[in-house]
Amino acid sequence: MTDSWGSLGTESVDRIRTRERAQLLDAARAMFGTFGYAQTTDEEVCEKAGVPVSMLYEEYGSLEGLLIALHDWVTTKGLRAAENAMMAEGMDECSMAERTRVLFDAYVKAVTEDPREARVTFVEVLGVSRTVDAHCKRWRDVWAHWLTGETQRAVMRGEAEEGDHKADVLVMVGTVHELMAHHTRRSRRARPEEVSRELWELALSMLGTQRTG
Repeated sequence: MTDSWGSLGTESVDRIRTRERAQLLDAARAMFGTFGYAQTTDEEVCEKAGVPVSMLYEEYGSLEGLLIALHDWVTTKGLRAAENAMMAEGMDECSMAERTRVLFDAYVKAVTEDPREARVTFVEVLGVSRTVDAHCKRWRDVWAHWLTGETQRAVMRGEAEEGDHKADVLVMVGTVHELMAHHTRRSRRARPEEVSRELWELALSMLGTQRTG
């Protein structure tokens, strides 16, 4: 396939590469999310994707790189869903309790609508390597920064206890991921609203925020 690209226009080559990247992500979702990352080989993913193994290495560097790319895709989807929900009309006037509820509802729905994506994001990335651990930590830092801003807003409005909540937020973000991993591993899949409410109650408890308002 690669040898034939010389006769194609640049736009066609770009379309082919975009399609094959998507095929690799789809295959990773199916294989990692069903059989597990550790039980999947490069060859199996590429066979599922219908692309040569060389394409995996050209686009993602390694099977681990493909895992990171899929984790990025799912986590970004969750973040964007939460951001969009928080920017909805009327949210600026909402209490911290309501804003947190809306945030978790949107995030949990986005990252659990495909159980395979949830498994990859919260289970299959655990203990793979220092590189994957560092990647996941960067995402936790993104969430911690955002939630720290939300907490500071609540303190200024008198909805949360005074004090520096940075440590609380870091613990909360780690606990959220642990709870998501727990629910993902369960044989009975919890409904998104059940998971969201559990995370919401945890957040309010840790931040000293009232549920009313």
